Amino acid sequence: MTSPTGAVKRLLTKPENRPIDRSVNKFAKEPVKKPGSNDLTRAELKHFMRRSDRPGLVRLFWWCVLLVVTGSLVHASMGSLWLLVPAMFVHGIIVVHHFAIQHECTHYTAFRSRWICRLLMRLCGFILVIPPLFFRYEHSDHHRYTNLRGQDPEMIELPTSVFGYLLYLSAMPYWYAQVGGLIRRSCGWLTRVEARFVPTRMRRAVVREGRWMIAGYACVLTSMRMLDWVAPLFYWWLPMLLAEPVMRFIRMTEHVGRPTTDDRRENTRTSVVSRPWAWLAWNMNYHAEHHFAVAVPFHALGRLHERLDGHLFVEPRGYVNAHRDIVRRIHA
Repeated sequence: MTSPTGAVKRLLTKPENRPIDRSVNKFAKEPVKKPGSNDLTRAELKHFMRRSDRPGLVRLFWWCVLLVVTGSLVHASMGSLWLLVPAMFVHGIIVVHHFAIQHECTHYTAFRSRWICRLLMRLCGFILVIPPLFFRYEHSDHHRYTNLRGQDPEMIELPTSVFGYLLYLSAMPYWYAQVGGLIRRSCGWLTRVEARFVPTRMRRAVVREGRWMIAGYACVLTSMRMLDWVAPLFYWWLPMLLAEPVMRFIRMTEHVGRPTTDDRRENTRTSVVSRPWAWLAWNMNYHAEHHFAVAVPFHALGRLHERLDGHLFVEPRGYVNAHRDIVRRIHA
């Protein structure tokens, strides 16, 4: 039988199956075996990696419906601050989860049609202040050097204190890094770490991307001022600011507190959560499975999770219990 690690590597060497340019996945040295069954075969992996437009388009339709519903709650609550803030928070949870769409489209696995992925990664990136081209290169190195200190550009360090833990969850450091980084790169300044993963030939494109995004935000602000238009404030920016701590809470569960090793079976945490949360995350709660085989689209991750049962690190009690583990490690 062909081991899954070898099969995945061979599949990912084909240009049409590479989820991120320059991305090289490291897999466990030993074949993943399920007790009482054969190895995961090449044919199974090809089946799991099969992309399709339909699942993504169906989810995207209901996603838009949900945005309209939560946006309507914000509109209906405009007369009362006590109702408006909770309504914007609920709406904001949907807004910040656009990251799940951008992430999947960055891997070109959310849809078979690459133009749909490109369109959505740019739209979601603008909404979330996450430059799509820059994120693509940064995320490539995240998969290459997952949870390796000094090498993983997306690594979230285990906080050294409860204060540091709460500060990260507040999202203030996140926004400082995102907005500050966007402005800095638009001025042509890349840090040493950024210069490592952004190819020299693409640095000008990354700088232009930052400038175009800032110009876009300036156009929105100008329109708000000239037309007395407040919709972006109440349906976009304030909800996003209110709910970003929820996304920080979720993102911490992926790798924080896991060993700093290149073994994907250990450095990444899958969290088993309720269906609504998994739906919002586009199944990225199956994060260990995603890192095991990045070319598997979101709609197949649940099945891959079942197939690899017992061979990746899984938190069966969800995000909250993952944070209990993180807090215990802070106190250790």
